[in-house]
Amino acid sequence: MNALRGRTAVVTGASRGIGAATAAALAGAGARVVRVARSLAEGNHVGFLDLRCDLTDPAQVTSLAERVQAEVGTPDIVVNAAGAFLLRMLEATDPAEFEAQLAANLRAPFSMARAFLPPMRQAGSGNFLVIGSVADHNAFPENAAYAASKFGLRGLHETLVAEYRGSGVRLTLVSPGPTDTALWDPVDPDRRQGFVRRADMLRPADVAEAVLFVVTRPPHVHVDWLRLGPCSSS
Repeated sequence: MNALRGRTAVVTGASRGIGAATAAALAGAGARVVRVARSLAEGNHVGFLDLRCDLTDPAQVTSLAERVQAEVGTPDIVVNAAGAFLLRMLEATDPAEFEAQLAANLRAPFSMARAFLPPMRQAGSGNFLVIGSVADHNAFPENAAYAASKFGLRGLHETLVAEYRGSGVRLTLVSPGPTDTALWDPVDPDRRQGFVRRADMLRPADVAEAVLFVVTRPPHVHVDWLRLGPCSSS
């Protein structure tokens, strides 16, 4: 498949989970992919350009955008897949944990938007995606900090859609339901009542295929919000 041949993509959180699956899917469709994560060793690896960045540090995000611009030019696709997950009741969530959720799930995409969207607007094209969650539109117990960050992300996305309408840049929020990644390891949902079993969850590749669907639509098609979930939780 070469639907994205000649296009460049930046994927955050690309060392594991949804980010890694998305980077692989975009590369498989012919894109040149820049993988971004704190844990990656920098350099060219198996067809990817890997860059390290702490996305919660706005200065590092600015430097990341400058490096991407210098090495591959203005990206055609930016996928914000990095994030953090906390499952805890309000009384057990301390302010530092709340701030950490905001930093990873809301401030980081905000910084990415400020760094990458202006040059994409100048180019007059591109796709800018953020990976949300079922918790960006549904309320669940033990989600106070996580949902606050994800509902905020949806608000940021909807505002940017309004601001960039007519620019040629298409902005999309992808909101997956429970997805089987390592973030669930400390929770062990199979042993908790009311949780989707890991065997029944979405796979990272399912979310990656949704991203690929969005970025391969014709230029006149804008997928504003895409929600997907496992059949068992429908």
